[in-house]
Formats: sequence, C-alpha cells, structure tokens
Amino acid sequence: MTEIRRSGPWSESEVRDFLGDACIPMRLAVNTSSGFPVVLSLWFLAEGDELLAAVHRDARVVTRLREDARCAFEIAPNDPPYRGVRGQANAHLEADGAGLLLERLLVRYLGTTDSSLGSFLLGRADEELVVRLRPVWLGSWDYTSRMEDAEPQ
Repeated sequence: MTEIRRSGPWSESEVRDFLGDACIPMRLAVNTSSGFPVVLSLWFLAEGDELLAAVHRDARVVTRLREDARCAFEIAPNDPPYRGVRGQANAHLEADGAGLLLERLLVRYLGTTDSSLGSFLLGRADEELVVRLRPVWLGSWDYTSRMEDAEPQ
C-alpha cells in the first residue's frame, strides 16, 4: 500500500476518530472530460485508511471515475467551528459488498434500513457499486480555538 502524505494539526488517531464520528456527507470532486471538476455529496464510511461510498452503477460519477480515478474529497461540517479532513485519492469501483455497504450506510446515516428510502435503495442493491477511495494525501484543519468567540449566538 502506498504511504499517505499527511498534513494538518490532527494526529492519525484524531483523523480516524473524526471520520468515524462524522455523520455528514463527504464532498467528492471528480474530473470530467470537459476539464472541469464536478463535486457531489455521498454518504461515506471510513474503514482503515480508506473511505467507502456506494453509488448506482449507472451514475455519471461511475463513468467519470472509470475515465480518471483521481479525485479529491472533503469531510467537514457546515457549522462553526470549522474543522475537517480533506484529501486526494485514487478511486476503485467494485461490485462485491455493495449491498452490505449500503445497509451499513443506511444505519449510519438514518439509524435504520426500515424506511421508504431504505427499501428503495436496498431493492436495487445488486445495481450498486462500492467506491473505494485510497488516499494519497490527507490533510486536517481545525479552527476551533481561533473561532472560540466568533461562533453565532
């Protein structure tokens, strides 16, 4: 496995803790044939040094990642204090395990698979792919201390 370049104030364990606790979508930037990147939001799960997401096999992001597996990501809350993790990665697409990952994502983000959305997504689980991001660079930032007295009241 390639060594991940790291930067920022957080230790590796702090990054892992943040990614494990952050129940917010990951913003994923992928390259397009026009030369302009596009950003989309995906539910994610951190597993070891990788980030996993599930997408439908016919989604445009699949075509884009097959054309160019290089991508960037950011996981950060929208509310102050601003902090998070961003990086660059190579994406790998695979069908094996997509249904199980989808179940795990539903439980992580919704607390259950028992919903109309859960039924819809799991009903087409055999059409899903795992997007496995293998970071080559990972950076953290945390403006908590400098924003201490700047948070909205």
